[in-house]
Amino acid sequence: MYRFRKFFAALLTAVLLLSAAAPAAFAADDAFVPVLRFIASSDSHVRATDNMTADRIRRMMSMTYDIAEADPSYNALDALLIVGDLTNDGTEDEFRNFWSAVSDSLRGDTRYLGVVAKNHDGYEMNHKKLRGYYTSLTGVNADFHEVIGGYHFIGVSVSPMSGQHYDAQQLSWLRQQLDAATAEDPSKPVFVIHHEHNRNTVYGSSSFDGWGVTYFNSILKQYPQVVDFSGHSHYPLNDPRSIWQGDFTAVGTGAIYYSEFTVDRTRTYHPADAYSTATYWIVEVDANNRIRLQGMDIEAGERLVEYVLDNPADPANRSYTPAKRRASASAPAFDAGAEITAAPDVGACTVTVSAAASTDGMPVVLYRAKAFDAHGMLVAETWTLPQYYRAVEQPTVDLRLEKLSAGSYQIEVVAENAYGDDSEPLTVSCVVDDGGCPYCNKAHEGFGGAIVAFFHRIAYMFQRIWALLPKIES
Repeated sequence: MYRFRKFFAALLTAVLLLSAAAPAAFAADDAFVPVLRFIASSDSHVRATDNMTADRIRRMMSMTYDIAEADPSYNALDALLIVGDLTNDGTEDEFRNFWSAVSDSLRGDTRYLGVVAKNHDGYEMNHKKLRGYYTSLTGVNADFHEVIGGYHFIGVSVSPMSGQHYDAQQLSWLRQQLDAATAEDPSKPVFVIHHEHNRNTVYGSSSFDGWGVTYFNSILKQYPQVVDFSGHSHYPLNDPRSIWQGDFTAVGTGAIYYSEFTVDRTRTYHPADAYSTATYWIVEVDANNRIRLQGMDIEAGERLVEYVLDNPADPANRSYTPAKRRASASAPAFDAGAEITAAPDVGACTVTVSAAASTDGMPVVLYRAKAFDAHGMLVAETWTLPQYYRAVEQPTVDLRLEKLSAGSYQIEVVAENAYGDDSEPLTVSCVVDDGGCPYCNKAHEGFGGAIVAFFHRIAYMFQRIWALLPKIES
């Protein structure tokens, strides 16, 4: 049967080729008194002349200084961390524009600590030249170990050996730095930054997602004190899967430049407003080594999410393991007065639903719609992302089901959390008009249209056979 499915898929492809959540306002927590505050961010992708992301860096810094200065208990911003893909194409002009945005924004004693990545930063220069140029421009070593306020910060940039992400000498150096940092005070967290996620930790790091690497996992797991910040994926920082705890703690940094997602088996999905997103973390540590993470929306100037971690240097403090996060999750719910409406079109139906509410403090991350025909057979389905990754109001959500033949359909819509828990469905009927062609529901006119219609009818036939194959197999 698998061979038949492959055959029909290939034939269908050949035929077609022949035819043409409301944001939370920022508020200080009087119970948390910082002794250290820094920014953790990534993926600014600064260009030489387009200043969109350079300006976002400036706004990020200004906003954070305002927040810090409004805190009567601790008004300093100690450091700015940017964990790679500082530039879009790795040219010297881009690096100069990046550094202009950063250096113009730094005030007082705030330190800049960043790393350069193999990815975008390494497009133009060989790695050895890149590392040297970066250090000469910023005054920061490509691989660094710095102490700020008694806390250790360790950064690892791309290897000087072209073609490699990281090399054996760097990994040995990292072990030595972690040994030294934890020997000095094993009760304190140690902050580590590099560009790519550690494989199978935060959202975006799985083998399927494609944004994780395995260079550091075996090292970091030996140091429970490590709090590791990484980017590369651009996956949203306020998704509950973007914080991970196991042998160490890992945090995804979102991105200053655009957002990206994996949904089901769709990788690198970019919603229509992906380039309107810009996020980063404000990280604070108190005298008990608790860590407060506040995920911020640069464009809106609002806070998206907040976590407080008990001192991660103690392996017993692991509130954010995948198992615990999964256990604490519950399905979203539509309010009793939630509305659903259907707007039929030729061969399609657009459904509008009231936004669902979270029942567990985590965002609603997906809506799914399914269309069932008069016989109860599933004939179409789709999904859409709500704008949970931005600090915007979204009272309703639209989903469009297409390639529907003429007839009456029952439409079901559910809301879903990050762990696949679905709400109870909202349902509505939708009567669809026939546009003439069973495959695209459009009228094809003239001789050329007749040829297109012929191939579309063949495609429609194979589409229906394909839809029945799972039933045949079962």
